[in-house]
Amino acid sequence: MEIEKNNNKELVPLEHYLEEYAKADPAEISRRTGMPYDAEKHQFTVHFFGRSYAVGYPEFTVQPLNEAYAFDALSTMNPAKILVVRFLLESAATQGTGKFLTYREVPWGEVYYRQFNGRCMLRLAYGFGNKLDAFRKAMETMHAEPVKAADVAYQVEVFPGYFVQFLLWEGDEEFAPSSQILFSDNFPAGFHAEDLVVVCDVLITILKNLQ
Repeated sequence: MEIEKNNNKELVPLEHYLEEYAKADPAEISRRTGMPYDAEKHQFTVHFFGRSYAVGYPEFTVQPLNEAYAFDALSTMNPAKILVVRFLLESAATQGTGKFLTYREVPWGEVYYRQFNGRCMLRLAYGFGNKLDAFRKAMETMHAEPVKAADVAYQVEVFPGYFVQFLLWEGDEEFAPSSQILFSDNFPAGFHAEDLVVVCDVLITILKNLQ
């Protein structure tokens, strides 16, 4: 597997999780997460941000199974790889009730809110708040679902059953652009508050590379 070498803060935890992944039981992972496992090919079928991948086991390899976006986060970004490996190791298939939570409503969200606000909400607002057409184009490339909210809003499926909504209000001469990010209410069952920062950081990076 190709791993970015330029960020030790990402590389060390990634290598740790890859070691744990290689020792895990693929049948148990498949039962818990709902991700199909082909024992003959030694690979999972993983759905991540609207794309399907063949993910190898015990060596973590990534092969896109459907049409390629112009930017493939899972093949190129260590944080995306960590998200997928941790999902396979620690999370489970679950469905939300249809309700959505702000970051502050997620357990420990208040503790990490400053980090989330800077890395995600402000980055989204100032990256796309004056470029709504570019935001729409990138979201439509990902086959995201439009949401009736804000000036423009879309819903993206991160993993099956886990949804994130990005809401944008356009800036003008009087008001700065603003954003809100909402999470389907099953996220706390499968992710920590810190993980949600990475989820949104990865998604914004995808959008910036697709505009």
